[in-house]
Amino acid sequence: MTALVRPAGLDLRTALLLTVPPALWAGNAVVGRLLRDVASPMTLNFVRWLFALLLLAPLAFAVLRKGSPLWPHWRRYAWLGLLGIGCYNALQYLALQTSTPMNVTLVGASMPLWMMATGALFFGQRITRRALAGALLSMAGVAVVLSRGRWQVLAELHLLPGDLYMMLATIAWAFYSWLLTRTHEPASVRRDWAAFLMAQLVFGTAWSALFSAGEWLLTPARFVWSWPLAAAMVFIVLGPALLAFRCWGEGVQRAGPNTAAFFVNLTPLFAALLSALFLGESPQPYHAVAFALIVGGIVVSSRR
Repeated sequence: MTALVRPAGLDLRTALLLTVPPALWAGNAVVGRLLRDVASPMTLNFVRWLFALLLLAPLAFAVLRKGSPLWPHWRRYAWLGLLGIGCYNALQYLALQTSTPMNVTLVGASMPLWMMATGALFFGQRITRRALAGALLSMAGVAVVLSRGRWQVLAELHLLPGDLYMMLATIAWAFYSWLLTRTHEPASVRRDWAAFLMAQLVFGTAWSALFSAGEWLLTPARFVWSWPLAAAMVFIVLGPALLAFRCWGEGVQRAGPNTAAFFVNLTPLFAALLSALFLGESPQPYHAVAFALIVGGIVVSSRR
């Protein structure tokens, strides 16, 4: 029978676990922007997870053997692999083809609203007034980004394709995070972070391969190997892939999806710093307004 894991609360360890992924995801956004001319988004996502799968195999290959507790629950892991591995990062890389890392990560700051809506509509969770107020503040920050600081743009509904792709990625991640809290698999898989991630990776990599194949068939796809690309792959495999997913998975189970969602709002801060350092993309005044609204959402929603 499926059970919903009860969050243990937010302590220092949990806060650190949930802070590591935003920092790494900001770096992932910057690297994805740098690679947009040499690596197609779906193929970049597939190669990234293929290498992650190979690196993780020595630690958790046993979970793939016949008779493993994984296989009776393969549908659950197929969904986790589709949403968290096959869709989220591929859509983010696709968004970075037309949007900057700061815009992409600020649009991703709508996560609290999507997390609460997903929990209420599909997982029977109650939405508090304070949490809703915080989420609406965060969404106001996203609106500032989408309008580029000019509210009349919203009336014209003129959005960059990257903004829409990132919104879809954020919704996929909300469903992924809630599914992490529902458990009916054996504790032997859940307790072993490598086995738990491997169970998702084996399906997620297959989804990514399917999307990459479609990209090569339907678009002028590209993946030009070079030493800079190899160095970038080392970072996105070890950091945003393995380490971030490991920390996020444990952090969500400890604090719950709603609390964890607000940590995603730290990503724009890290992205702004890294973009200024590596891309020369200085923050604009509207980015400051958006970030202030997002931080306000965190403060309002976290008060008791």
